[in-house]
Amino acid sequence: MGSLDGRIAVITGAGRGIGREHALLFGREGASVVVNDLGGANDGSGADTGPAQQVVDEIVEAGGQAVANTDNVATWAGAEALVRQAVDAFGRLDVVVNNAGILRDGYIPGLTEQQWDDVIAVHLKGHFAVLHHASVYWKERSKAGEQVAASVINTASASGTFMPNAGQSNYGAAKAAIAAVSLVAAQELPRYGVRVNCIAPIARTRLTLATPGMGAIFAQPVAEGEFDAFNPANISPLVAYLAGEKCPHNGKVFGVQGGSIQELVGWQLGRTIDTEGPWTIDDIAERTAEWA
Repeated sequence: MGSLDGRIAVITGAGRGIGREHALLFGREGASVVVNDLGGANDGSGADTGPAQQVVDEIVEAGGQAVANTDNVATWAGAEALVRQAVDAFGRLDVVVNNAGILRDGYIPGLTEQQWDDVIAVHLKGHFAVLHHASVYWKERSKAGEQVAASVINTASASGTFMPNAGQSNYGAAKAAIAAVSLVAAQELPRYGVRVNCIAPIARTRLTLATPGMGAIFAQPVAEGEFDAFNPANISPLVAYLAGEKCPHNGKVFGVQGGSIQELVGWQLGRTIDTEGPWTIDDIAERTAEWA
């Protein structure tokens, strides 16, 4: 018996990289999986049905259940169709793993409006659109008297949380926002039987290999028999655990890399100055000088 026996899961961006590893592990653990991947290039251009179908074939050949989906989750209609396919194919939906993403890196002075919009659309809107339509479905089931025990796992990044990276203002902003949306959703959705958590993974994928200043690190060879800390398969057990019906966690953001899982703690209040009357500019300057 697998830890996800009977669970119905949608995984976006599951044709390659971390998402592929999620889908394969979910299949081995007994979940029925809707493998979503538009099949585009790193920058989101183009489309190819091959990656999603190849993962489905691997799951089915191993004795699992899966169907392919190539809808564009950066569109409201595409996200709605993805959720509907899960319900039509397997009877319901229990788990959403939002993972799809692209890169269009550039330093701020040279970043184009299109580079900004496209990354925000795929990452942030893509996460929210699927979350929205899945939440509508779960709310309806809950209001109808069904016992919902659903789980959402969103994907932030070290870039945008604890390791901002030059050249990724669009990507980092989207990933930071995804963490914030996750925390808000974790307050809103438990009333319908839904838990929401978020991961910030570090792993070797086609995107991280193309990340400025990071590609060489991820591309370093691993000696035979040594633990490969950047293998994307290292990320998936945490996601599978968070997807389980009995998992207690809600509203958490986890950093995960290789053999390390860390709970991330967000903005905290630091040094403070107070006044009993109106602020003056000189007072602020004097009292915060040592903060610089």
